[in-house]
Amino acid sequence: MILPLSSVVLFTSLVIAGRPHRHNAIDSSQLTVKTLTGAYTGVIHPEFPDTRQFGHIPFAKPPVQARRWLPPQKLPPSNKHHDAFELPPSCPQFISSVPSLLSTYFADGALIYNGDQNHTSGLVGAATSEDCLYLAIWTPANANPHSKLPVLLFLPGGGFQNGGINSGYYNPASWIERSQSHVVITVNYRVNIFGFPNAPGLADQNLGILDQRMALEWVRDNIAAFGGDSDSITQWGQSAGSMSSDIHAHAFPEDPIARAYFLMSGTAFSGSAAADPTFSNFTFVAQHFGCESGGGTGSKTALDCLREVPFENITNFVGRYGDSGATPALSFLPVVDDRIVFSNYTARANAGKVARLPVILSNTANEASSLVPFPADDPPSGFPQDVILGIELAGFVCPTFSSTLERINLSVPVYRYQYAGILPNLNPLPWTGAWHGEDIPLVFGTYDLIKGVGEVPKLEFETSRAMQDHVLAFMRDPLRGPQKLGWQALDARKPQKGTLIRFGTGGKAVRYVNSFEVDRVCQGLGEYEAFP
Repeated sequence: MILPLSSVVLFTSLVIAGRPHRHNAIDSSQLTVKTLTGAYTGVIHPEFPDTRQFGHIPFAKPPVQARRWLPPQKLPPSNKHHDAFELPPSCPQFISSVPSLLSTYFADGALIYNGDQNHTSGLVGAATSEDCLYLAIWTPANANPHSKLPVLLFLPGGGFQNGGINSGYYNPASWIERSQSHVVITVNYRVNIFGFPNAPGLADQNLGILDQRMALEWVRDNIAAFGGDSDSITQWGQSAGSMSSDIHAHAFPEDPIARAYFLMSGTAFSGSAAADPTFSNFTFVAQHFGCESGGGTGSKTALDCLREVPFENITNFVGRYGDSGATPALSFLPVVDDRIVFSNYTARANAGKVARLPVILSNTANEASSLVPFPADDPPSGFPQDVILGIELAGFVCPTFSSTLERINLSVPVYRYQYAGILPNLNPLPWTGAWHGEDIPLVFGTYDLIKGVGEVPKLEFETSRAMQDHVLAFMRDPLRGPQKLGWQALDARKPQKGTLIRFGTGGKAVRYVNSFEVDRVCQGLGEYEAFP
């Protein structure tokens, strides 16, 4: 929750004045932080009085008008003051009219804030804007430039089509309140046709990845002012955000900025790179709006023409086309350019061109169950379980195994977990199991946000805290921290017989199992079991 603007000043004064006996009463000056690009005033979280939040901090110039479809541009130095009370709009994206597990049960947690519209509106998001390159920061309330706290930088998922930081499950305030020892940052980046246009006439197609990189650079240069340690950044992503983080590890091996990675449900081996050398998807959209591509200078004319079309119109056209099921399907995904996104990650890894930094690799036990068309029956008859399993293995389980081998062959410490919880308030349909993204609220501590689905058992509370503690141990010391909790890195000498943590199942928050139980199917040595 972020306070409305009309209440911030009053609330902040009440927090400061109304707690005279707290040992760490907050001075109002601590709510304003000066950075190289401006001064930003945040708030004390209304539910967690020892936690500051800065919801609206730009890290690049707005990618609007002539800057649409160009790489992010660095902000100039500034002393200007800004209020950073509320979370920013999400980048342009379409709210599908097709129901899903998330839009049906978990919209206010798992999906972006959508203003006064519902989550199957079939329209451009009501709270989206091209002026969206912002990040949000949560810190202990008393953090200062001398605190040097470890930093966790989170890239949301959404299949490179959707997502943003203004999502209920992505609020780490309760975790910060509990630990008082780390900083969490969440980042917006351009998605779909605005982030990955694959358009003729552009030198850079992977704009969303470049947005992420610029955010990382801004954090490196400014996070000390918020109490963070720029030498202790763990880059974290989920799904497309996790794939993005691994893309960074391979694209910037000599200057990763981060000192460790937390890859949750996705790696560079998960695929999802576009193969459209004729630019047919972008050209199709341009033609719809009368922006014909005539080749040569005409290619740029098509870009300039589309830059004059409101982003809402473009988003609605692309989104409604997708919802209609028309063919050929339109696709706007990361583009192989062998500079940012590579055609052969195995070859790149064999050449040692990956940041050799400690990593957490994780999956849920039933990744694909929430990604298929939402069924009315239970289990889904229209989408066979063998198809779901195929998506599970090709998109998640085996890419994680490939990334494990890649790292340990380079003597990089790899810590693994599988989230397998079947919890009443997160599993309204028993057949879904531990679905893709279900572990997000466990790590953020927002698992009890959605009411009315089911009770929150003690096991869920214990699992959330255990997951947070293990991630914190990794953040503080990526090499040895997890081992102090009994979490061992996989042994490079025995890559097929390591251990991983299975969280939230069998009545226990933490169980250690042989990684072979998960990986054997990728070695052709057995079947995959989606553990309940």
